[in-house]
Amino acid sequence: MKVFHEENPEKIKWSDLLVDYVIDATGKYTEKDQAMKHVKAGAKKVIISAPSKDAPMFVRGVNFDVYDQSMKVVSNSSCTTNCAALVIKVIHDGFNVQSCLLTTTHAMTASQPLHDGLKNRSGPFNIIPSTTGAAKAVGKVIPQLNGKVKGDAARVPVLDVSLLKLYINVGNEVTVETITNEIKCRAESDLNGVLSYTDQKLVSSDLIGSTFSAIVDLNQIEVMGKMVAIGVWYDNEIGYSTRVLDLLKHMAVIDRERK
Repeated sequence: MKVFHEENPEKIKWSDLLVDYVIDATGKYTEKDQAMKHVKAGAKKVIISAPSKDAPMFVRGVNFDVYDQSMKVVSNSSCTTNCAALVIKVIHDGFNVQSCLLTTTHAMTASQPLHDGLKNRSGPFNIIPSTTGAAKAVGKVIPQLNGKVKGDAARVPVLDVSLLKLYINVGNEVTVETITNEIKCRAESDLNGVLSYTDQKLVSSDLIGSTFSAIVDLNQIEVMGKMVAIGVWYDNEIGYSTRVLDLLKHMAVIDRERK
């Protein structure tokens, strides 16, 4: 294994190493022109493991089909977007989503310091109201819902696994049973391995290590007319990392096809 210590990606000689795909997990080079430095250094494609303002974003089970060979830099969006977009797409396909509010109770990350500072509060000792880019990102990966999804977040002092709450308005009145059946059907068919569900009364630590993008908690589904509330667990670390590899594999398959 070769290890490099370079601040500028252009100084890493990917061409000498015969590297085709680079996964940029620095969190620093999230814009297309920044990530293209890897291509200038000899890589063929770059996957950004974070949301991007200008690179195409992808979510498995939602929009992998729009990837094409001409794309040099892509984004795997975020852990919350992978969870939210997947479940919202399932509900939209079955019941025609009109609008959605979401809130994620998110495990603390490196952006929360251990101790109170001048700008940031201590992660281990507080519930911290925050923002999320997932709502806007959902509109990018599901264009029909652009502008119809809003959301926020709270960072809480757990190390891993987050809980997403979706509040969705659909086109017609539904029941808990119809929503549950739709989720089960998709989880057991085309979204097998990506979407899951549980009827057990779980807590966050029970889901550590889950490779699913979303685990719908059937005990957290409520319906009132056309309004649907759904609770969804996701391991914001290993679940997301697994999707990065899925995107890489998908790109490799498409890129091998003849134009």
